[in-house]
Amino acid sequence: MSNSYSENILVQEAAGHLLQNELGWEVHFAYNTEVLGENGTFGRTSYKEILLTRYFRAALQTLNPWITPTQIDEAQRKMEGTLSTASLMQINEEKYTLIRDGIPVTVRKPGGRTEVKYAQIIDFQHPTDQSRNLFLAVKEMKIYGDYYRRRTDIVGFVNGIPLLFVELKKNTVDVENAYTDNYTDYLDTIPHLFYYNALLILSNGVEAKVGTLGSKFEFFHEWKRLSEDDEGNVALETMLRGICKKENFLD
Repeated sequence: MSNSYSENILVQEAAGHLLQNELGWEVHFAYNTEVLGENGTFGRTSYKEILLTRYFRAALQTLNPWITPTQIDEAQRKMEGTLSTASLMQINEEKYTLIRDGIPVTVRKPGGRTEVKYAQIIDFQHPTDQSRNLFLAVKEMKIYGDYYRRRTDIVGFVNGIPLLFVELKKNTVDVENAYTDNYTDYLDTIPHLFYYNALLILSNGVEAKVGTLGSKFEFFHEWKRLSEDDEGNVALETMLRGICKKENFLD
């Protein structure tokens, strides 16, 4: 193992410990330990899958007691489906609407009539209720595209939906390298990782920047304070505490 890689892992481990021990996320290390299959580690049947359907379907059932297995299948198809002509930004906007407003599913009525009902997939009213919102951070996750294979530093899921992307560098490397060397590469090679993405964090441990899909690096910003009285700190720990606190993250 190279020294550079070891230093990256130290930053990654520190982030994982903070997410788990302080912010209450489940944290798992996946590289060479993930078992594929419906009964595997995360329920993925291939490395191409990015929506963790095991958690997604469980959340649908929990948050919508009225929902049927057929409606859960319909909701999953709509959540995973995309138009071949849609851009990544268009897909992301569509998924955001489904996450915010719910997924329309068909309800069959007597006499052959149907109506639409919206199935919620995140409980925004009770962000810290672990029985309703599962926050999961996966370190070193293999993700395969059509032609390329990549391994991400940290991907954060809520009810199986990959909303958070974290790219980490060792502390002697400029944060911009995380954008130019890694993030832009992932956009080209595994774009489906970002279909559902809400937040992007780039950091070398000492400095951290946050942005959204489509933003140029100059529009990524620091998160310096947890409250107005703080002196200000651009470190990764400050950003994680500010953004990944469950109430803040869902807000």
